[in-house]
Amino acid sequence: MSILTFDRVSYRYPGEDHDIIDQLSFDVAPGSFHCIIGVSGCGKSTIFRMINGLLQPKAGTILVNGVSVAGQKHYCGYMPQKDMLFPWRTIGENLALPLEIRRQYTKAEQRDRIDAALADVGLAGCRDKRPDELSGGMRQRAAFARTMLTGSDLLLLDEPFSALDFLTRISMQEWLLEQWQRHQKTILFITHDVEEAIFLSSGVLVVEETPIRALREIPVPLSRSRTRHDLKRPEIVELREQLVDMLRKQVIL
Repeated sequence: MSILTFDRVSYRYPGEDHDIIDQLSFDVAPGSFHCIIGVSGCGKSTIFRMINGLLQPKAGTILVNGVSVAGQKHYCGYMPQKDMLFPWRTIGENLALPLEIRRQYTKAEQRDRIDAALADVGLAGCRDKRPDELSGGMRQRAAFARTMLTGSDLLLLDEPFSALDFLTRISMQEWLLEQWQRHQKTILFITHDVEEAIFLSSGVLVVEETPIRALREIPVPLSRSRTRHDLKRPEIVELREQLVDMLRKQVIL
């Protein structure tokens, strides 16, 4: 069974005269890592906002684990482009937010889970630091740890590395792959970077037109234990050019 299903889903923003999502259907398999690429403003983030309940579809059904997301709670974790760490809270207090919302754990249990999550992302000893004491990459790792503490098997990552410098960004890409392999989560990842999409995903979902009526899936012929050297393989270079050409066709000069 698919972990995520869109069944003829449509959405129109208030004040617009056309749908940005039009009868979209697709499925996502458990444990997969898919990157969604498309030109700016095509509706990629709208898909995420409907999955996590921030927007309600005009028509159609969204299912997670075979159940409509309407009325479900704690079924996905969401990480936006900015880390969204509250500056007045310590890192530990920021990570406590999803645990506080669920109200299932004592303070001692929350502390243990937070410490374990921080250790898992290489931030052991940072619980009492403030966000402004961490580098950009460290803040993103803390934000990812907070997303993991939702306990959800489905993670939505919306351009989480776009604001980072080049070296930090490729380091975070390699780190995220390790996290995916270790935890076996299902990840949907929005990016404008074709090379990032190829390096991270098991399959790239391409938005070829607006309104979005379909997502074209392009498999990535790499094993999970990939390295950046794999990006130089002839078939991967060819795939990158194919994806770039697909996006170029949508750009109006």
